[in-house]
Amino acid sequence: MAKTIRYKDDGKIELFEKVVPDPGPGEVQVQGGACGICSWDIATAKYGRQFKPMAPPGHEGVGYVVKVGSEIRNLREGDRVAGGGFSTKRNLLESRVRKIPQSDLPDEYWIVEPVSCIVTGIDHCRIKPGDRIALIGCGFMGQLLLQVLIRSPLDSLVAIDVIRSRLDLAEDIGVAEVYEADQVDPVELHDRGFDVVIDTSGSQDGLSLATDIVRPGGLINLFGWIKGKKANFDPTKWHLGGFTVVNSSPTAKTRETFGPAIRLIQKGIIRLKPLVTHTSTLDDYPVLMEKIVSGDKSYVKGVVLLS
Repeated sequence: MAKTIRYKDDGKIELFEKVVPDPGPGEVQVQGGACGICSWDIATAKYGRQFKPMAPPGHEGVGYVVKVGSEIRNLREGDRVAGGGFSTKRNLLESRVRKIPQSDLPDEYWIVEPVSCIVTGIDHCRIKPGDRIALIGCGFMGQLLLQVLIRSPLDSLVAIDVIRSRLDLAEDIGVAEVYEADQVDPVELHDRGFDVVIDTSGSQDGLSLATDIVRPGGLINLFGWIKGKKANFDPTKWHLGGFTVVNSSPTAKTRETFGPAIRLIQKGIIRLKPLVTHTSTLDDYPVLMEKIVSGDKSYVKGVVLLS
């Protein structure tokens, strides 16, 4: 038997058990180690069926191969892999998991899927040496982007957020210039000529600020997901600004991203440990989600431990 979850129409999290058969051809059976909580999970828990599409039962999993089906080429029992969700055991196609190299890092710091999104986000920044970059939104994904950007040959890097503690995290990794969103002067920032503005905020305010501060002919990278059916923009500013707007959602990837993501974690270029602020067991996941949805400002990233 395996324990897993489903999101109900009202957003509540229901735990249940199900039988997991032996893996079929091309499948491996993965015992869950941990699974990250995505903002998609949070939106689903907050709005339930009103939010479409509702999140699947986890997609940021890491676990261990305990059985292999026929026609398996590259995996064996005992391998730690990236893949799966909020389930203590499940069968997955070999093509849907990636082997994690030998490492002393605990499972909660090997949440590969969001890092794969960072690979796509960085790819779409089209960074050139000497660029000036501003990043709006220093939550978990923003922090991961900053960990990569701080190593890039930039002229300047500015981080903006509504929560001071997140800016403190950015300063801890070496971001020299940070601003609370309500203290920025959009005109002043615009005059500095930011080549790339990355909006990870997933908010209307973030999109509007990105529009106001990107230089003429620059690039806005819409990394964050404004969760809803509508967002607004000023078509005159977009037209006269002549800037490029790119969508760097996971489906915008231009290459396989899990391999690079695993290497970034393995080499310590991306470090999840400073960012995982909340953990829980699967049984306690509903309680943790209630805390997150209530607006806990100390929250950056949550991980559910499955073993």
